[in-house]
Amino acid sequence: MNLRGIVAVSGKPGLYKVIGQNKAGFVLESLDEAKNKTVINGNAKVAALQEITVYGQNDDLHLRDIIAKMGENLAGVPEPKADGKVLKDYFAAVAPEHDSERVYVSDIKKIVSWVKILSTFPLWNEADSEVEQTQPVEEVEEKAVEEAPAPKKTRKTKKAE
Repeated sequence: MNLRGIVAVSGKPGLYKVIGQNKAGFVLESLDEAKNKTVINGNAKVAALQEITVYGQNDDLHLRDIIAKMGENLAGVPEPKADGKVLKDYFAAVAPEHDSERVYVSDIKKIVSWVKILSTFPLWNEADSEVEQTQPVEEVEEKAVEEAPAPKKTRKTKKAE
């Protein structure tokens, strides 16, 4: 699943795709039917879905993994406005390692609504660009060391006083 460029903006409902950047901030396009474009200033809290984590019992859980698991059975995903107990039970089945005391129903509602939005896009079938690598990292580093040019020698001159 490819979530690169998909962000959530604090205080604004829905999800957005980053389509550019300017001096004032980011240019975003909403992922709903309206496809509204907006500029978000640099002070706004913007969170990339690729980087969001959910509180876990031992370690934090990556949201992209939870969304991928939810995407395996999109028909079984409850509506975001469903009863809190239904949402908690569903989330416990999808992410059993989450910390139920620190993950609130409002968080689960937000995640479920994001999955509903993302389910209309072909993101489920796209490969994650970070996961795909043509060469192992070690080979790339060795080539970089071999091909690195020798540092230029600079000559220091004294200034006339």
